Amino acid sequence: MTFGGRGFFKAIGQLGQPEADALIKRALDAGINFIDTADVYSEGESERLTGQALKNLGVKRSDIVLATKVHGRVGPGPNDVGSSRGHILDSVRGSLERLQTDHIDLYQIHGHDVVAPLEETMRALEDLVRQGLVRYIGVSNWPAWRIMKAQGVAERKGWARFETLQAYYALTNRDLERELVPMMQDQSMGLMVWSPLAGGLLSGKFHRDVAAPAGARRASFDFPPVDPERLWRVLGVMRPIAEAHGCSCARVAVAWLLAKPTVMAVILGAKTTEQLDDTIAASSLSLTKEEMAKLDQVSELAAEYPSWMLQRTGVGRRPGPVGSDRS
Repeated sequence: MTFGGRGFFKAIGQLGQPEADALIKRALDAGINFIDTADVYSEGESERLTGQALKNLGVKRSDIVLATKVHGRVGPGPNDVGSSRGHILDSVRGSLERLQTDHIDLYQIHGHDVVAPLEETMRALEDLVRQGLVRYIGVSNWPAWRIMKAQGVAERKGWARFETLQAYYALTNRDLERELVPMMQDQSMGLMVWSPLAGGLLSGKFHRDVAAPAGARRASFDFPPVDPERLWRVLGVMRPIAEAHGCSCARVAVAWLLAKPTVMAVILGAKTTEQLDDTIAASSLSLTKEEMAKLDQVSELAAEYPSWMLQRTGVGRRPGPVGSDRS
């Protein structure tokens, strides 16, 4: 999402081809083989830069998992947005051309379309899979009930099902644990995390009552939303842990996510190779049980209905050996 710098995305990143080449090369050298983009990022420029970088670097297509998305507005017309069959079939051709490939490994619906019928969306995705243009399908930023409805349609029709969810998850924002995580566990779906640093707030560069650092994205693009008091509480626990390991808060934030069993991948949107190197190093950072417990406690969600009622009525019904104490 930092590639291109066009339109709305100028505030997020303005990296050109040389920078894109350098970041992708550094990621590949580190063993990363999953690259995620979207047709809406910088009006398609992100896909174009990604595809050209892979060509410039001579990357073997089968060595990477290439993902992109469809749904966001890519033109002024009424059919240049959404998850209708027409928009999906039009958009996939453009993505393939910009990425310079004959197939997309993971094609994701980027948002919730309140107009297009769900069955129409799933049928269009099934056709792309059958044609070999897409190998797997996923979804991003949907509620749990709608994903389950889509899975039901796919199962009933014998169509391709959603294999992944791309969602916002961070120490400051654990909302998806209420409904989405149980749903993913039930459906054996993988979770890919976007904005693991809460838009940079968990990088450690921000302090209470201090202006945002020069050049920080949050100074011009305050997204995603974060409760400030929650942020300062979380950072208050993160900083001593980072100091104990001699690393950045950003590395601790990513390591905490990687330790969660539902998480299959954390998406890093770096602007520099230094940022990328720092967060890649989180894969080798092992937080202790005590450190994980402290982070879990300070970031814990407040109980909401019906979760607190489910816990109450579930007493004595937890799985366990026959005759064991399950109270």
